[in-house]
Amino acid sequence: MDLQSQSPLIEIRNVSVSKHGKLILDSLNLRIEIGENVAIIGPNGSGKSSLIRLITGEYHPLSSKADSSLRIAGRDRWNLFELRSLLGIVSDDLENEYMRSIKGIDVVISGFFSSIGLYQNHVVLPEMRKKSYEILDLLDIGHLALRNFTELSAGEARRLLIARALVHDPQALVLDEPTNSLDMKAKHKFRMTLKKIASKGKNIILVTHSLEDLIPEINRVILLKDGMIFFDGTNKEALTSEKLSEVFGISINVSSSDGYFHAWC
Repeated sequence: MDLQSQSPLIEIRNVSVSKHGKLILDSLNLRIEIGENVAIIGPNGSGKSSLIRLITGEYHPLSSKADSSLRIAGRDRWNLFELRSLLGIVSDDLENEYMRSIKGIDVVISGFFSSIGLYQNHVVLPEMRKKSYEILDLLDIGHLALRNFTELSAGEARRLLIARALVHDPQALVLDEPTNSLDMKAKHKFRMTLKKIASKGKNIILVTHSLEDLIPEINRVILLKDGMIFFDGTNKEALTSEKLSEVFGISINVSSSDGYFHAWC
């Protein structure tokens, strides 16, 4: 897919989103350039997942705002299948949909069809299978190819879904709360996986409430509060005790070392 180099990956202008009569995103203005790695951080209910659903086309801007716009790679209209080829999505919702007996390699291949599993009408070409195995090897999870998805740990399942998201060679990998339910070892493996993906030139858009999810390659942080952007800047500017305490509504301490951040109350 050709991208116009002069266009940002994501451009949101004065966009609001309402659900069940409640404003969940309020007058957002956001621009993410191709090649940028960004973390979107905020407490539960701040609008993080709603912003991702807006970007991926699940939520739509309020039509009453004539001066609002949402463009992905310079376009304001996308076929959802095309959009998913541009943005590789990994979320808890997707993982929950895969709670069935399916081999790891078939989970990855299903990314070619944007489906939950493989079905009789899917024609799996040899090059699809070959590329799927190559991605498993890239992420050091080739040993999961023949394992049933339901037998995997949470960390293994998450890395397998990342592989699924990469089959279309998307420009950006969008991760929505990717380390929920992961233990310390699995979180470490996840961060190493992210570093490897970042080294390949992919955009990483990471949605999280945990500073420990960030890798040094993510150097821009957007803080969300009550459906609005509270702060947008470098990780060092955004991830301060003062700003995070105000966003989360509790006293928070922050420390950093070698580009990694840690927070505690």
